[in-house]
Amino acid sequence: MSSGIWQRGEEDEGVDGFLIADIKKEVNRAAKLKCNICRKKGASIGCVAPKCKRSYHFPCGIKRECIFQFMEDFRSYCWDHKPVQKFSDEESRGTSQCTICMDLVEQRPVYTVLKSPCCKNAWFHRECLQYQALSAGIFFFRCSVCNNKDKFQKEMLRMGIHIPEKDASWELEENAYQDLLQCYQHCDIKRCLCKKGRDYNEPDSKWEIKRCQCCGSRGTHLACSALKSWEQNWECMECRSILAKSGNYSKQKKRSLATSEKADGTTCLLEEPSPKCPRQSSGSQRNFLLQSPKALCQNNLSPCSHRECPASNTVTMSLSPLMSNRNCSLRKKHLRKQRGKVSNILKELKLQINTKTTRLNINAENFWNSALKGFRQRNFSPTNTIEIQFTNCKNRSKTDTSAASKHHFFQLLMLHLQNSSLFEGSSAKNLSLDFQALKENLYFEAGKMIAVSLVHGGPSPCFFSKTLFRCLVCGPENVKPALEDVADVDVARTIKMIKYASSLSSLQSAIHDCYEFLAAAGCLPIRPITSLCDKDLLVNDILIHHVIKRIILPLESFRQGLKTLGVLEKMEMHPDAFSTILCHKSERFSAETICDLFTIHSSSDVNKAEGADFWVGYLQDVESGESVVTLEDILLFATGCNCIPPIGFDPEPTIKFLHRRYPVGNRLLNCLELPITETYEQFKNKMEFAIRNALRFKIE
Repeated sequence: MSSGIWQRGEEDEGVDGFLIADIKKEVNRAAKLKCNICRKKGASIGCVAPKCKRSYHFPCGIKRECIFQFMEDFRSYCWDHKPVQKFSDEESRGTSQCTICMDLVEQRPVYTVLKSPCCKNAWFHRECLQYQALSAGIFFFRCSVCNNKDKFQKEMLRMGIHIPEKDASWELEENAYQDLLQCYQHCDIKRCLCKKGRDYNEPDSKWEIKRCQCCGSRGTHLACSALKSWEQNWECMECRSILAKSGNYSKQKKRSLATSEKADGTTCLLEEPSPKCPRQSSGSQRNFLLQSPKALCQNNLSPCSHRECPASNTVTMSLSPLMSNRNCSLRKKHLRKQRGKVSNILKELKLQINTKTTRLNINAENFWNSALKGFRQRNFSPTNTIEIQFTNCKNRSKTDTSAASKHHFFQLLMLHLQNSSLFEGSSAKNLSLDFQALKENLYFEAGKMIAVSLVHGGPSPCFFSKTLFRCLVCGPENVKPALEDVADVDVARTIKMIKYASSLSSLQSAIHDCYEFLAAAGCLPIRPITSLCDKDLLVNDILIHHVIKRIILPLESFRQGLKTLGVLEKMEMHPDAFSTILCHKSERFSAETICDLFTIHSSSDVNKAEGADFWVGYLQDVESGESVVTLEDILLFATGCNCIPPIGFDPEPTIKFLHRRYPVGNRLLNCLELPITETYEQFKNKMEFAIRNALRFKIE
């Protein structure tokens, strides 16, 4: 960015093409220039605007909101001459939602806010855009709404967003797509004839494993099911029974596999899988396969049904996107089912809460300390009803109910814990080792806060790694960590050096280079390394030490905190259900989710069907981006919460169609009172006017 230096060399000369002699000249030149911001010398960057003589340091320019363009001549503009985006009067009003962080953003021509040049209602925080650009790189950075790349990147570069020329961060992860290469290879026939075991697979032989052409999650050796070749169709017992019940199973293709005679006179029994490979529940698959073609279209699936699968192997492979969509749909249904189970469990735990009230006074400017003080005060009890009173908070509306304030408090609390020094990692986090936090018993308090949030109607953390969750519910001695659980870059590099050593000499050299680390971790091998296969045991010892043994005290303290209100006990009893709210982020809202959440009530003189049509149509418009509000805005307007808590809402959200002028969100009752209109356009305009005004008032 320095004004008096140019890249005159090749990429491998000097420092990335900047010659050493040129760098020294620029240092001498900048030593005479004083920064117009901090008043210290060494200001090598100058504004490129004509007649502007301001100079400044790069960090000073960032603080003063100067614009640095990371393209062409790498121009720099001071705070008076920097480029700005032009907004119309209509656009520069109200608020929108940043499509990256999903938080509200004011539609104003300021440094911290940027508008998409290709989408009318796409607004972003500058910080969010810069973070996304650094992660996506020049090949994947594009508008998150319309996916425009060229126009979007050109405008963002003009406004000072740095887009590095590199692959996306997710492309650089080691073995990032390894799971895509795995396919099901197991014989599920009750009496497997293969002497080498159910997992043995020898291509182009009778012991080649054939997968079910419908679900792909069951398999058989060709010989075990009397199949003559790979091209021959085969369905597992579950799919065949489902197809038979739905009337879609073709008798011409049906083979009596359950009673097919073998050459040696034995009979293949397909009714049950091996006890070593327990069969998963087929309820969700059955529900999917019984859907009508119309339902398949509504799920964005191909109208081609399973009964049309041809015998050709080439054509069958083209159905893999359909099966992928099916698996995705089944996974979503499974998650919803498990979260419904968690909701019922938390409602049982909530029966412990009494009517005695404990008020927590939360200072918004010193949130964590005031929250910690509240949880540690003498009269605080997890079984008391909690009331939250915010002080010094400009963003909270006086019309907020106590439930909305409490939900907002727990939401801020979970966000603070996620970004605190108690946890480490990117998105899926493990416990870190913070001696000061351990001394202050903060791990216990964190577990207690999470348990109280779940039972009292707050959000869930959603950032636990699978390893951390297994340590909590199964015990650390029963968990095998992976390389992905190591957040420390240096430790991860050390483990990779050992894990990917290609020869015995390189392995011994890697051990020698990190000898002190291995000695401190207590991971030095008892016997000498004599073969390359010894590295696996050593890598496993390092992972167990760094991920589990190192944080055993914080983990135990955290477990004790989670025992509050009996939450940990329920986690141990229902691990599959609780993993959906602790290890998985909540799904993005859909029109279907909001529609199912609200129950419609109306008086006898109201046309309920017409009002419901307007309501469903409006939700679909909002989901497709044809509205200035979002689905989260609607939920916030009606309940005061922008997400659905794991325990659900109390009372359940309802809708009433009344003879009134504008919609009203009764947050005390979680009731959305909607007006009766003659046309859909009137209904939509009134909804957007009321919601936007309510949210604008809340922010102001």
